[in-house]
Amino acid sequence: MSRPKILSVFGTRPEAIKMAVLVKQLASSRQFEAKVCVTGQHRQMLDGVLELFEIEPDFDLNLMQAEQDLSDLTAHILQGLTPILKAFQPDFVLVHGDTTTALATSLAAFYQKIPLAHIEAGLRTSNLYSPFPEEANRRLISQLAHLHLAPTDQARTHLLRAGISPEQVFVTGNTVIDALQTILQKKPQNPPLAGSKKLLVTVHRRENLGQGIDNLCQALRELVQTQPDLEIIFPLHLNPKVQAPVQQMLGGLSQVQLLPPQDYATFLALMQEAWAILTDSGGIQEEAAALGKPVLLMREQTERTENPNVVLVGTDSCKIVSQINRLLGDKAAYEELAQVQDLYGDGRASERIVGVLEGYFQY
Repeated sequence: MSRPKILSVFGTRPEAIKMAVLVKQLASSRQFEAKVCVTGQHRQMLDGVLELFEIEPDFDLNLMQAEQDLSDLTAHILQGLTPILKAFQPDFVLVHGDTTTALATSLAAFYQKIPLAHIEAGLRTSNLYSPFPEEANRRLISQLAHLHLAPTDQARTHLLRAGISPEQVFVTGNTVIDALQTILQKKPQNPPLAGSKKLLVTVHRRENLGQGIDNLCQALRELVQTQPDLEIIFPLHLNPKVQAPVQQMLGGLSQVQLLPPQDYATFLALMQEAWAILTDSGGIQEEAAALGKPVLLMREQTERTENPNVVLVGTDSCKIVSQINRLLGDKAAYEELAQVQDLYGDGRASERIVGVLEGYFQY
């Protein structure tokens, strides 16, 4: 009897991080014939993760182009992936989260009538345009998926409220914790020095480009002028719309380190050394919870409302400054947000997902 074929598809750095351990476990399983397709939605940043986890894709669409909009990218993924689906004929396609790669892959699988498993299913803000386009992407994927692999009980509740059958929903934990634990076991880091006040900053979201980044830089300039012990560590996204304004407004400031994008292992080390994290990322909220780091979130809403370590600050420069000053001046307030949380799993989410797939094929 031939083994069921599994095709995992991803294209961005965060997807690759969260799929890496699962891909490795599927590859070592005797139960499946597992292959990997990458779209190259994030080319350079994706390749670093593939190298770190020693993943060699079986198919590479290599679709990254300058100034490519969402419509172009969606169409290119559909056109590039369809011949692969027809040739490999997988019994299941796996996608992660809420990227354009995940949505377009889900459509391509649906058009070929191939069952779909959605990893990190069920995240919701209930605002269709926040985050954009991710909230719409994940809602649409939920309508096409056969298996919904939810990271938390809250995500499961969202899916059930949307009318998904309970028999199709499985709470597995979040695979990002699998990746985090895997890297930290290989490359353990030293704890931060006592009294260190390193603020780790990242920004990349589409809705924060332009005025949002200007406001962020204004806030950071004000903070370093009034807080001489605060050190800003700011790895810059490759997007020129991030790099140019940040370099212009913060370049040359002695308390600000502007860094190139960091590989995942190095970035985890920066997170461990950080006093707090100012970000608009989704995945960093999860990693920070496992590391016990306060997160000041540059968004108006979050789909991860179960995390007590997160404070919403948006991109209001006054709010960013006031919240950071509050944590610098109020030890109790800081310690309340600096608790290690196990909200997102125990590092065995990938193992559980493999088990769900085995159960589907009745092993």
